[in-house]
Amino acid sequence: MPFPLDLHELGTPLTYTIFLIVGIGFGFMLEQAGFGRSSKLAAQFYFKDFAMFKVMFTAVITAMVLIYGSAAIGILDMRAVFIPATYLWPIAIGGFVLGVGFLIGGLCPGTSIVGAATLKLDAMVFLGGVVIGVFVFGETVPYFMDFWTTSDLGRLTLPDWLGVPTGVVVLVIVVFALLLFRGVAALEKKTGISDPGNAPKAQYIGAGVLVLLALVVLIIGDPTTEDYWSAVAAEEQPRLDNREVQIHPGELLELMNDGYKNLIMLDVRDERDYNQFHLRAAHQINPTPEAVEDAAPDLIGLDPRTVIVTMSNGEDDATQAWKSLTANNVINVYILEGGVNAWLDIFGEDADPKPVNYPDELAFTFTSAIGGRCVASDPDAHEFHLVFEPKVKIAAAGAVVGGGCG
Repeated sequence: MPFPLDLHELGTPLTYTIFLIVGIGFGFMLEQAGFGRSSKLAAQFYFKDFAMFKVMFTAVITAMVLIYGSAAIGILDMRAVFIPATYLWPIAIGGFVLGVGFLIGGLCPGTSIVGAATLKLDAMVFLGGVVIGVFVFGETVPYFMDFWTTSDLGRLTLPDWLGVPTGVVVLVIVVFALLLFRGVAALEKKTGISDPGNAPKAQYIGAGVLVLLALVVLIIGDPTTEDYWSAVAAEEQPRLDNREVQIHPGELLELMNDGYKNLIMLDVRDERDYNQFHLRAAHQINPTPEAVEDAAPDLIGLDPRTVIVTMSNGEDDATQAWKSLTANNVINVYILEGGVNAWLDIFGEDADPKPVNYPDELAFTFTSAIGGRCVASDPDAHEFHLVFEPKVKIAAAGAVVGGGCG
């Protein structure tokens, strides 16, 4: 079972105690590495001291290997890890500004706090500038909000961008980092900064362990939707079997006319049946596991009032979609009871029934491909008085906690 990341379930005092301990520990490590001194950090940019590069890059690849290794063996759910959305151009310009400030001041926001905690005057001045900058940004961002939200790539990782397994990216980054470390050591020896021969031999053991763990991540591979479903099946399968998530067409009609809830209808059918007839505002998704899995990330973290309803001609494909979305951490997902066929049986006065041979075959014929251009696609709720058991219950998502700059 994956480790629970929603610390708010522990209660506010304990949660903030954990935050405090982690923060103090992080600050202590930065100070021990000498990163509270602007002179040491600025020396990095003049190729006189590579401590910051070695310490921070080691921390990055170690954290990467441990995080993805934990995900590979099933004790960490990567989908629950907060990854900020990628806004390409705002991030690029913001990174450039941060880099210039880092070069001029010799500190970044995190290290300025460490320096200020040890009463270094330049760090206090730098931290004051950070506070003023945050205030100015907060007051002026409405004037350039269009740019601030441009080039939105969503939750994007290197494996997603490159389209390769996570293990490949992890292994390549680890090997690349070790080669960089080797190059830095050679440069330090050539410039007389230090002699790599005096470095502790344990570094070679650490490098070997990192490569070995990266290979483990590569061999195990990424968790599949089937793996995720196995982790939640004990809790979710009874809800499915007891028909707690199959909602009556009448309840869906109410949701379509509910001004409070945000309804998303996913029509899990091929384009032929979708074009033949579909509910107005329903989004078509091909009835393949890959198509449904690709849709899942866009359905996470939506307005908490959002209700998602899957539908197919019958219930088979819609049920598979429900299982896939539920396994992938999408909440408030329901299935249209009886599918589009049941909907048309109630609201499709102009549709002609036809014999069907398969459970998920469209059981009605139309004179033409009408799509959502008919009364049955969005019927008047006031004309029907249907009796059904309401089943939709809004479940709140766990709190998402973001990170910051070190």
